Amino acid sequence: MKAMQLRHLCQINESSAPLDKVEIDPFDPAEYEVLIKVDACAVCHTELDEIEGRTPPPVLPVIPGHQVVGEVIAQGSEASLHQIGELVGVGWIGGACGSCDLCRSGLENLCPKFTATGRDINGGYAQYMVIDENFAHKIPDGVNAQQAAPLLCAGAIGYRSLSLCELENGQVLGLTGFGGSGHLVLQLARHLLPDSPLYVFARSPRERAFALELGADWAGGSADRPPRLAQAIIDTTPAWQPVLSALEVLAPGGRLVINAIRKEETDKARLITLDYPSQLWKEKEIKSVANVAREDIRQFLAIAAETGIRPEIQEFPLEDANAALLELKFGHVRGAKVLRMEDA
Repeated sequence: MKAMQLRHLCQINESSAPLDKVEIDPFDPAEYEVLIKVDACAVCHTELDEIEGRTPPPVLPVIPGHQVVGEVIAQGSEASLHQIGELVGVGWIGGACGSCDLCRSGLENLCPKFTATGRDINGGYAQYMVIDENFAHKIPDGVNAQQAAPLLCAGAIGYRSLSLCELENGQVLGLTGFGGSGHLVLQLARHLLPDSPLYVFARSPRERAFALELGADWAGGSADRPPRLAQAIIDTTPAWQPVLSALEVLAPGGRLVINAIRKEETDKARLITLDYPSQLWKEKEIKSVANVAREDIRQFLAIAAETGIRPEIQEFPLEDANAALLELKFGHVRGAKVLRMEDA
């Protein structure tokens, strides 16, 4: 099978090609695994974090990709949850122990044995992949593979982020950054919180215009003042400065939810300091988002199918995965980028 493989960690520049195109034998499913013929795999900023060393170290070499959709074509001797021919999706969570206190309390995303698809096990930048059947999710009818792929992480982590905001309908929600996750969260919030003003803070005029197209009530730069203070803000940026700017426009008692595995470290970032009186005082809270649980994926897929939430996508053939990563790294984002396997 054809695959794009990460062999070495590196810092990505505008001429980088961090992934190697390889041909390897397809994997055989173990007794509780399914073999998936991959149709599509969305590209996530987490892949940039992985390649540049901001996540826990991957098991190298590894095939990245954790927003995977494809058809079950074989299963292990003990696998029975899915039917041959069923369209399924795989997200960032590829495994958890299931027995620790965190797993038993529904926080399997925090399990010390959490397994990340495309980092700890091979992912979906390939024509085929295997996964524990318990971590594959049936794709609802009416959602095609390309549309479904970004829902599995960008959508599911956005769903978890919005849940952690604990907003009431009518309260102001802010979104800092407007990429693959942000544009899905806006659609989700418009459905779940129909009376809430939605403000978007984005670095480029193109992203701000896109947010307004999708129904944002206001869009500005990360340092701009919105019409009202926000009761909650979800940050999806890779940088530190938008976090501090968001705290300044967070209402007293409000909550900032940071949806990022790591923030990029730069010389400028090291000079940034928190101003407690203006940015954190008055019982403001900061909450981080760590991974997703399977229930996040299942619930968001159901909502997306019911309400018609769909990502805007830009498609790339598998062999152009490096080009898609470079566009994501250097800010050429409108919606989500999706690799398709039909031309591989």
